Amino acid sequence: MGARTPVLFINSPEFPGADTFIHVLAMRSLDRERFEVHVACSADAEGKPGRGSEVLQGIPDLILRPTYFGPTLAGSSAKKKVRSALQGLKYAAAMVKLAWYVRKNGIRIVHSTDRPRDAVSCALVARLSGAKAVIHLHVVPDSWMRRSVRAAFGKADALIGVSKFVAETIVAAGYVREKTHAVLNAIDFDKWHPERDPVAARQELGLPLEAPVVACIARLFVWKGQRDLVRALPLLRAEFPGLKLLLAGADDKLASDGGKSFTAELQELARELGVFDQVIFTGFRSDVEGILAASDVLVLTSPLEPFGLVFCEAMAMKKPVIGVDKGGAPEIIEQGKSGFLIPKESPDKVAESLAALLRDAALRARMGEYGRAQVAARFTPSRMAKDLEAVYAQLT
Repeated sequence: MGARTPVLFINSPEFPGADTFIHVLAMRSLDRERFEVHVACSADAEGKPGRGSEVLQGIPDLILRPTYFGPTLAGSSAKKKVRSALQGLKYAAAMVKLAWYVRKNGIRIVHSTDRPRDAVSCALVARLSGAKAVIHLHVVPDSWMRRSVRAAFGKADALIGVSKFVAETIVAAGYVREKTHAVLNAIDFDKWHPERDPVAARQELGLPLEAPVVACIARLFVWKGQRDLVRALPLLRAEFPGLKLLLAGADDKLASDGGKSFTAELQELARELGVFDQVIFTGFRSDVEGILAASDVLVLTSPLEPFGLVFCEAMAMKKPVIGVDKGGAPEIIEQGKSGFLIPKESPDKVAESLAALLRDAALRARMGEYGRAQVAARFTPSRMAKDLEAVYAQLT
């Protein structure tokens, strides 16, 4: 066996999100006979590891390097600006030290998410050390991103999209096609148990045991498409009067049309349509498996979902899924096999697809079995790691 290739992951967030957990799966799954895995985890200015490092505990053969990544946001007052400048100097010194660490350990690749601190730090450390920069995009690149982040993308040696759709948007944004790759996301398949008791899950959520239940698990945000689900309910009420819609997710705290929170807007829409009694707002739920166990179908009508991890999670739970025939959803959902793909902004098609599934328990079961088999075959950490390894191989 030849020498292993050292790789450094940048992991600055204090509060990990879905992107962090994807990178945790990658760190855990890279072939340790071929790769030596380091991670620069968040730390305060004195070097004490932050809460963001907790998700890294238990990963075997992982070398942790606590690193100060600076403040998340700069203040506006004069006092805060002085403090921010001092923190900026500390950040610069920390990046120089991290670059020295990269050179000392022979690290060939620095890999980060598209989060601002991660991406900027990745490009900077790679440039200072001579390593290759890999930036992993979990969202579509757009003008709303900070200029420094877009500049970091341009300096990267490789850009990875979490779907072919995201990879194409990277190229469309003006970045080099030859440097752009698609590596589909994965889930930890063994953590999803379709045999989980649906009765207990429904009782915990206060759901009638005999009611048909549809779940949407996503941040309550206008671009996630929950309006279409609420608008579909009146079209289903006559045939399925007991139908319940679970909207599981936290409000994004941003005002929507009219200055209301998006949750308040959805509640008002449900009242106007006479279906308020059918919609259950659960708020943020960490127990996604429980929500899915209690449900018959998973729907996400986000028009341009970059990937859609919740589709994989639902399929692993043997639930049929409905998504929009754009974005990353068509790379997961097979029409008529694991679920249905529908046009965007089409409540009538949402209702039509749901009715077909809710009428036919055998169809739901077939789609559920097929979907779980597809997740086991196509969306595993080992497959994702092999795809990442192939990208690395092109750079070393």
